[in-house]
Amino acid sequence: MRRPRNKSLLQNARELRKNMTAQEKKLWYGFLRDYPIRFRRQEIIGNYIVDFYCVTSGLAVEIDGAQHYEEKAAKYDGERTEYLGENGIEVLRFLNRDINDNFENVCIYIDDFVKRKMNGKNLPY
Repeated sequence: MRRPRNKSLLQNARELRKNMTAQEKKLWYGFLRDYPIRFRRQEIIGNYIVDFYCVTSGLAVEIDGAQHYEEKAAKYDGERTEYLGENGIEVLRFLNRDINDNFENVCIYIDDFVKRKMNGKNLPY
């Protein structure tokens, strides 16, 4: 199913891909880039850009830095998560600290989640 995209966000998404945070780089280069089911970086869905998105499983992965604790950012994140959910996309959120201190378990969690979502479908592994 083709997801709606706000094309005016294309340049912003490109910039975010070029300037990933250290934690985004670690998750991308250390796990998601070579994952057997394709993930995309800084994917536009509607009026939002998600850090990582797997079309096949309908999963968005978000990495939250300290700014996400602020009231305005938390409200925005809630609205975005609600919109994504209404469009059949589930969101997994991890803190920068999770990526830094518990990377292996984050990867296991994502892998387990994708496997559950793909239950009964052909997996490439």
